[in-house]
Amino acid sequence: MRPRNVVVAQSGGPTCVINNSLRGIIEACRDDPATFGAVYAGHFGIEGVLKEELIDLSATRQEEIALLRTSPAAGGIGTCRYKLKPAQTEDFERVVEVFRAHEIGYFFYIGGNDSQDTAYKVSQLARDKGLDLIATGVPKTIDNDLGDDAFELLDHSPGFGSVARYYAQ
Repeated sequence: MRPRNVVVAQSGGPTCVINNSLRGIIEACRDDPATFGAVYAGHFGIEGVLKEELIDLSATRQEEIALLRTSPAAGGIGTCRYKLKPAQTEDFERVVEVFRAHEIGYFFYIGGNDSQDTAYKVSQLARDKGLDLIATGVPKTIDNDLGDDAFELLDHSPGFGSVARYYAQ
């Protein structure tokens, strides 16, 4: 099996954690070239995917990627607040079209609740359209509201301890 390309994007309010999550994804993909091919970023989140504005992060020097560890905000690839809504079928079709055109096999979406929902919607869309895609939502911060019924499969987030305490009380 040959490596499949990656798209990583982010949405919502910018945080230092969002950049560090981006760094971790890029470095993990680079560490496993047998699985992951080129790593692209959706410039300004899912909007960049819809506009096919993809940044080739594979060409970025490791020293620059390492700077994301301490960089504030989300300036590296940009963020958005655009939501994919059920009635926006043209948006969903466009996501599939772009992913097929760039042979995307992995989609990482960094952000809060809406971003996790977008990752889920993209995974369902890919399944329905026969696109071989693994979509993963990556929490961006220490949100205490990532434990409701919509996220039963959530393993942990940086705020997992405070979520557990909140529910225990």
